[in-house]
Amino acid sequence: MSKSKIDLSSIGKTNEGSFKYDWKRVVLYNLGIGAQAEDLPFVYEKAKGGLKAFPSFATIVGGSALFFPGGTDFVRLLHGEQLIRLYKPFSPKGTIKTKAVIENIFDKVKAALIHVKISGHSRGDHIFDTRYVFFVGGSGGFGGDPGPKTEPLNPPEGVEPDFSISFQTTTNQAAWYRLNGDFNPLHIDPKFAKMARQPRPILHGLCTYGIATRSIVYGLCDGDVSRFKEFNARFKGVVFPGETLTTEGWKNNGRYIIQVRKEDNTVVLGNAYAIVE
Repeated sequence: MSKSKIDLSSIGKTNEGSFKYDWKRVVLYNLGIGAQAEDLPFVYEKAKGGLKAFPSFATIVGGSALFFPGGTDFVRLLHGEQLIRLYKPFSPKGTIKTKAVIENIFDKVKAALIHVKISGHSRGDHIFDTRYVFFVGGSGGFGGDPGPKTEPLNPPEGVEPDFSISFQTTTNQAAWYRLNGDFNPLHIDPKFAKMARQPRPILHGLCTYGIATRSIVYGLCDGDVSRFKEFNARFKGVVFPGETLTTEGWKNNGRYIIQVRKEDNTVVLGNAYAIVE
């Protein structure tokens, strides 16, 4: 067995952050995942009922506390899965205190699997929990716990989805989305993208995740973010700005199995589910 470069004593360690925002930051995020001018509750600060943030805004807020174990090889780091659990809709402005904990580092032999949970609170209210799961290639094989087996969540064969929504991303989608704080040149610099063996800059995985969240809000919640409770998904494919994404859901034992695919039927988000009221 190889010796892990990751500091396993990081398990259980915590980090705290703070995220102060106003209505402009909310609108910037909503636009970044494709909100349109006619989506007034999500783009207009004086909209009837107040400005709303899509629930996946939690991934941006949570980033204020996100940290990694010592020895993490960022060159081989891949975002594997993302969970958000919303307890209360985001206010149009405010300050959210965040706390992250490295829950576990599992041994997948060829890679280490890092689970980081981040919670957000504001004025005594628990707003959200979010979990980031990362693969770190070449850091496994240290004889650790392989972790629980993931429940397979596949759409039922031959069954029409209970909802299906398609959104075309724009060629500027990644340029917009990166203003939320992810400045990785992979999403904007053609030369860097080619170095990463991509023909051109790719869309942020969390942007694809946000577009799926937006689809769930419209497809299952009638635009009411307070009905959105939970969404978990695995990243399975690359999206290029300008491609069309179709999000579909099948009702299954109190939740919906979710799948997001491109026009060529390549699945980019899978093994996913959503819970709504």
